[in-house]
Amino acid sequence: MTEQEKKELQERVKSVIERVNNAAVQAGRDPSEITLVAATKMNDAERVQAAIEAGIRVCGENRVQELQEKYEQNAYDGADLQFIGTLQTNKVKYLIGKVSLIQSVGSVHLGEAIAKEAEKRGVCQDILLEVNIGREAAKSGLPPEELHDAIVKLSAKKSLHIRGLMAIPPVADEKTKNSNYFTEMRQVFIDILTKKYDNVDMDYLSMGMTNDFETAIACGANMVRVGTAIFGKRPYQIVSP
Repeated sequence: MTEQEKKELQERVKSVIERVNNAAVQAGRDPSEITLVAATKMNDAERVQAAIEAGIRVCGENRVQELQEKYEQNAYDGADLQFIGTLQTNKVKYLIGKVSLIQSVGSVHLGEAIAKEAEKRGVCQDILLEVNIGREAAKSGLPPEELHDAIVKLSAKKSLHIRGLMAIPPVADEKTKNSNYFTEMRQVFIDILTKKYDNVDMDYLSMGMTNDFETAIACGANMVRVGTAIFGKRPYQIVSP
């Protein structure tokens, strides 16, 4: 990275942190309640380290292979590391012991695979259940109506600890910024909270990304996953004129 690139990254990190804090205050909430997760996909170890030096405290990686490579390069030193992408059961073994939280557990089958691997390692893995709040056929995640059964099955696993919910709503409408989906997710979150399942703590409601994280915070999110606003456009997002 050039010094100019590093400076621009520092400015973006500062700006996003300020926006998160302002969104929390406007919603009548304490900014310290909101966890900012920097989505580090397609950013090399040097850029990730620069973001951490600029104030990022939590990194979220989308791809297992990329996480492994950057982990060996000490990319995440100084920050908490979480997994936020689509996860195949045969890749679970590469995450246990490296990540504090797996956010994208969108099926009982995947949860059981994580529990099995965590039990082998003698650890308890924190997870979030991914909810397909838009009920989109092409997306992973549990439909809201299947959450109860999934929680009952997975909360019985001693090597798992359900810590909350995560969602990736449909592409945001420019006017509503997904407020309808975020509001529905908040209600689902509260419903589970009031049921008081054993081995389940509704600590995190992870929703909102670069285009809509302020709306998500207004609707109750206490964890947001932001990539582009921190790191700038990724190569595949750049459109030629």
